[in-house]
Amino acid sequence: MLRGFKNFLMRGDVIVVAVGLIVALAFSTLIKAFTDNVINPIIARAQGDSSPGLGWQLGKPGNTATYLDIGAFISALIYFLVFMAVVYFLIVVPYKHVQSRRGVTVFEEDGPVKTCPACLSEDLPEAAAKCRYCGTAQPAPV
Repeated sequence: MLRGFKNFLMRGDVIVVAVGLIVALAFSTLIKAFTDNVINPIIARAQGDSSPGLGWQLGKPGNTATYLDIGAFISALIYFLVFMAVVYFLIVVPYKHVQSRRGVTVFEEDGPVKTCPACLSEDLPEAAAKCRYCGTAQPAPV
């Protein structure tokens, strides 16, 4: 029973989906900070009233709704970068190591590609003998 659970967790698609969700959550935090602290004050300025910090007051002094808070955005950007580094070094790197010991390659770069002279698709593997889209025979790799 535990072996089956371990095999389920070590499937590539489960880890890829988990990492994707983590990236999406962190990215949503970055986007929320951008909208809350950069976009919202610009919109609030159109309505009409300052807060100290790294940024600019767009309206009347003392109105926090029109304060362009660059400091909060930079903070969220730093959070995002640190969070992604933690995800990479604590989840992705160990997972790649475990999967390589099992003989499975994950999170690797694609090999070299070429362009089909007939249909101009640009994502054919270098060693492809036929185009996957139009079926045209491809010249041998040089």
